[in-house]
Formats: sequence, structure tokens, C-alpha cells
Amino acid sequence: MKKLIDGFTLYEIILWGISVNAITVSFLIFGGASILNFTASLIGVTSLIFCAKGDAAGQALMIVFSLLYGLISYYTKYYGEMITYMGMTMPMAMFSLISWIRHPYKGGERQVEINSIKKTEYIFLCFLAILVTFIFYYVLKALGTASLFFSTVSVTTSFSAAYLTFRRCRTYALFYAMNDVVLIILWCIACTQDSRYISVVICFLMFLVNDIYGFYSWGRMKDRQKG
Repeated sequence: MKKLIDGFTLYEIILWGISVNAITVSFLIFGGASILNFTASLIGVTSLIFCAKGDAAGQALMIVFSLLYGLISYYTKYYGEMITYMGMTMPMAMFSLISWIRHPYKGGERQVEINSIKKTEYIFLCFLAILVTFIFYYVLKALGTASLFFSTVSVTTSFSAAYLTFRRCRTYALFYAMNDVVLIILWCIACTQDSRYISVVICFLMFLVNDIYGFYSWGRMKDRQKG
């Protein structure tokens, strides 16, 4: 455990602690939809703090989170989330894990080498995201996905974030933050049917805070690596 948290600042440890406590308290107060939700939430928020450090361990944890979250989404009939995380985010996290391991920062830290992509690649990403969104919209519609509009938007933001994570680009965190906002809305809608999903809303609120910090952290790491 000491080896895992080596290099984390006091602020990062506090952020992780607040996130874990917020998720735990919300689970205890609102009952949580299941122990599966609770477990997935803890793994997910832990993966984000490692990702914010550019540590490949975060991608390994994201693989586990994607699998568990996909199962939760299936039980809630959020088929868009299930397909997105199990069919896209999880495989992309596997590729990202390999990419991060193969491109370590040479400064001796347990940290990925941050990459910058050109405007032409962002245009390419935009084209891919539109194509994926178009295809998924009709697939999700055929499956009778709940909250079709937000589920489709979630596909767009998740795909963009996963692509940028694989490319080791700082802006991955911004797209995951946008995805967090969409997911907060989705699970707020689910709360109208079952108040126990409030714990999932709290989870993604914590995800949002951690992803915003991830964007800030990667900016600092990028400056240090350039220097």
C-alpha cells in the first residue's frame, strides 16, 4: 500500500479520502441500489486519482470499473451505458493500459509520458465521434434504451474521452468531466424511480471533481515534463 501511494500529495490523499467517504456515507444513508454499486463506485473513484497522477494502475482499475458499471447499467436498462462501458470503455482502457506502460515518463516517476495531438487529429476524432454517435443512436433506440437522448450523448463523450486517454492527451479529463455531468443527469432520472440510486449520483459527483482535478494535474505534469 505504501508503494502504491508513494508520490501522492497530501491534497490528493485528502481528495481520495473525501471521495471514498462521500460514496460510503451516501450508500449507508440511502441504502445503495446494491453492494455492486458500492464496490464499483469505490474502484472507479480510486482509478481516477491514479489516472490524475498519470499512473497506469488507474487504467487497470478502470477495466474492472467498466465491467461492474456495465452490469449495473444492464440491470437499470441503461443499455447505452452497458454497451459503452463494456463494449468500448473497457477495451479502450485495456489499450490505454498498454499505451501508458509502453510510454513511461523518463524522469524516473511512475508516470506516463504526456502527448500532444495536432488539430487535424482532433478533426479526425470529431468525425469518429459523430459516426459512433450516429450508429449507437439507432442501436440504442432499437433496444428501447431508457433516456435515449442522454444515453446517446454519453456515448459521444465517453468515446472521445477514451480515445484521448489512449493517446495520452490531457484533454481526456475534460471529456470525462462532460461525461460525468451527463451521467449525473441520467442517474438523477433513475432516482425518480428508485431513491437508492442517489448513491450513484453522489459517486459521479465525486467523479466530476476528480476528473477536473485530473485535467489540472496533467497540466502541471506536462509543464514539468517539458522543463
